[in-house]
Amino acid sequence: MTKTEKKLSSKGIRPTEMRLKIHKYLNRKTYAVSLNEMQKVFIAKSEKNKTANRTTFYRNLKTFEDKGLIHQINEGTGVAKFAISDKKAKGKYGTDLHMHFHCTVCGKTICLPDRISKQNLPDDYEINDLNLVLKGVCKNCSKK
Repeated sequence: MTKTEKKLSSKGIRPTEMRLKIHKYLNRKTYAVSLNEMQKVFIAKSEKNKTANRTTFYRNLKTFEDKGLIHQINEGTGVAKFAISDKKAKGKYGTDLHMHFHCTVCGKTICLPDRISKQNLPDDYEINDLNLVLKGVCKNCSKK
């Protein structure tokens, strides 16, 4: 059993060929990926090979998100993006209590490594969602 198969199985997800490909693809990315970007890679190929359809693709992403393998980022552009969740960050407020940086030039969104302090959150509040996005120009775009 491969490392990715073990990871999916440990979350109660059957490691199908499509799920393995989606997870490996997202794991290789250094920035969050939009559905449109993923569709270009997976949907086009699967329609040629008839291995999966759009519904299967969306269902797998939803399963990954529900199981905490990936998280969705809304950086205010109206385009949902997805990134691998930090497996080390678990707790009362979910697995992805961190900020993101969105470059207004190239459009890439990255997960920032620093965690948001849980000590600043009142105990008597329940958080259902968190979306903190810093906007500016990334180092690659600022060099241009």
